[in-house]
Amino acid sequence: MKNKSALELVDVKRIASAAEAEALKNHWAVTIAIVDDGGHLLWLQRLDGAPAISSHIAPAKAHTAALGQRESKVYEDVINQGRVSFLSAPAIHGMLEGGVPILHNGHCLGAVGVSGVKSSEDAQIAKAGIAALVL
Repeated sequence: MKNKSALELVDVKRIASAAEAEALKNHWAVTIAIVDDGGHLLWLQRLDGAPAISSHIAPAKAHTAALGQRESKVYEDVINQGRVSFLSAPAIHGMLEGGVPILHNGHCLGAVGVSGVKSSEDAQIAKAGIAALVL
């Protein structure tokens, strides 16, 4: 039998706090979502001024990154390179940059999804949150 690491509430709070700090430092109004390795929502935080739609997009980006065990930008790039049939992939709705998996020892522990500013800035916030774990 194998053991696997899992995110605990203290980890989720650490990620959320660091992601929020990165967003606030840059004056970005975003929604931050954190999911477990199965894409199940553990945390959702909508900062003041974040668009309402971002509360749907951020969890979708996180879900996609967790299940795919890669950044959601990979899927955006595939589609932008002409493989539009990928839009029909089942259970994947957040195929935009801004979803980043949390990887540790070759395993995905979950992911962070951010929405509300430019996609590259969303990813910057997600990565800042994950960096707080010091894996």
